[in-house]
Amino acid sequence: MQTLDVLAFGPAGRKTTRIAPIRLPARPRVDVSIIVPVLDEVAHLEATVRAMLAQDFPGTLELLLIDGGSTDGSLRLLDAMAQQDPRVRVLHNPDRVVPHALNIGLRAARGRFVARMDAHTVYGSEYLRHGVARLERGDVDWVSGPPVPVGSGRWSRRVAAALGSGLGRGASDKWQSEDETDAPEEWELTTSVFAGVWRRDTLDALGGWDPDWTVNEDSEMASRLLADGGRLVCRSDMASRYSPRDSISGLARQYRSYGRFRARTFVRHPESAGPLRVATAALPLAIASAALPGRVGRLGRLATLGYGALVAAQAVRTAGVSRDAPGLAAVLATMHVTFASGFLEGLVVDGPRRRTIRSSAPEPIVRPSAVRGVWRLGEPVSAASVQFAARGERRVA
Repeated sequence: MQTLDVLAFGPAGRKTTRIAPIRLPARPRVDVSIIVPVLDEVAHLEATVRAMLAQDFPGTLELLLIDGGSTDGSLRLLDAMAQQDPRVRVLHNPDRVVPHALNIGLRAARGRFVARMDAHTVYGSEYLRHGVARLERGDVDWVSGPPVPVGSGRWSRRVAAALGSGLGRGASDKWQSEDETDAPEEWELTTSVFAGVWRRDTLDALGGWDPDWTVNEDSEMASRLLADGGRLVCRSDMASRYSPRDSISGLARQYRSYGRFRARTFVRHPESAGPLRVATAALPLAIASAALPGRVGRLGRLATLGYGALVAAQAVRTAGVSRDAPGLAAVLATMHVTFASGFLEGLVVDGPRRRTIRSSAPEPIVRPSAVRGVWRLGEPVSAASVQFAARGERRVA
């Protein structure tokens, strides 16, 4: 139970008496709040929610499902599950983008720890147990697991295979392939990170996710944490499985967005992208220059041929005895060229705005720490007034 101290004031604001404390029902104790953005996920939503609620975790948890205006019946299903299980809470995200959903969930979270999970990803049954245990051991601020791509269609399988290769992973150190058995138990991460588990106080201090990053929001927040001296680790026992895009056009749109917002992250945090990522911006320029006459064109054609040979060799090596090397080469080239095009676009668009972008980072979230209310003598103490004070707000006469 919470105690609400009610002070009565007479004329001129003189305190005349203290009314007996009002006892408020205590909020349920929660160890972990799971935040899940949802938008049109009805096909696998019920199985996903059941799996999240079945986490092998020794403490208590709540599941915050933030719907972005689903039109496929997801919201009706969420409401039904919330009525069946008091651990499920349904929130609404009118802005319909992921960082807004995450921040809505964070502000509603009651747990000492917060985990971000995605509705289209399958997490191990001990994901929360391992994440919270690692945080409680100390010396880290963000614990995540490697995403393991598992193909479900022709192009999806090719993308999964490409992400198991060196040219597919690029400068990212978060990946793990489905058949990888020699991964270390834990390794350091920089800004390439996939979801994770945090102390809620850590997220509050960071101000949550930046709503201007509709893509790459975890990497931007990781950059802020690292700049503050924080530490991120990835644990192989927290691996999660997801299905990559199953069309070459969908993959192209995805990677162009990645590149676009990676560039914005670089503009705000120059240390977030090493020389390899910055150099990728030259790839579309080199390919385009191959059509030019003279020395520039010759250099462009030479660079394009060299890049093509590198991609072909990686595709053959990854495909092995299968005949899928051409498809893998198409996937790798799509990843590289669209990411580089998006990165170049981001530098052109956001580079001139760097002062504004660098000065607009989220402010820390301040939560109420006390429950206290003030009323004038003779004023009725209404239920609304009690709720007002229980939120930690001070009533102004």
